[in-house]
Amino acid sequence: MTRVRLTAKERGEEVLRAAVQAFAASGYEGTKTDEIARMAGVSQPYVIRLFGTKQQLFLAAVDSVCRRIEEIFREAADESPELSALGRNYKALLDEPELLLVLLHGFSASGDPAIGDCVRQRFGSIYALVRELTGASPQQAREFLSAGMLLTVMSAMQVIGPNAIPAKWAQEIEDTLGN
Repeated sequence: MTRVRLTAKERGEEVLRAAVQAFAASGYEGTKTDEIARMAGVSQPYVIRLFGTKQQLFLAAVDSVCRRIEEIFREAADESPELSALGRNYKALLDEPELLLVLLHGFSASGDPAIGDCVRQRFGSIYALVRELTGASPQQAREFLSAGMLLTVMSAMQVIGPNAIPAKWAQEIEDTLGN
């Protein structure tokens, strides 16, 4: 069987996907670049050559996750430019729980100045995008993002989403969101 040779860009995308999985599972501090390299099927020096440092790789993972969230919101707005449409698509993020976990790990690691700057900028971009796509007021956007953060935390606790451990209280909360 002939092995297909990937371009550097394709290999970088594979490494980034592996990084999202690894950072979702272990967080910034708990993830090692050699673990990401193993997951991607490359050497640890190659990971460093592509991304520089673990911090730069984490920042790339956070950026990738936020771009995916924005993509999901844009898809919803294409169908209907309303907060409720974005809310329905936010639930699609529950099918990609690693995205939400990386976002939470980004918040947690925001004490690091470079990570904090990135996470604040990206979250601000998501807020601005929600307002732009829907015409939501600042209060409406805050309420929307508050509900989204609640879903994110509940997903991390695994009480909603594909691997949910059923909990009556979680179902009651989810039912109140009405999306």
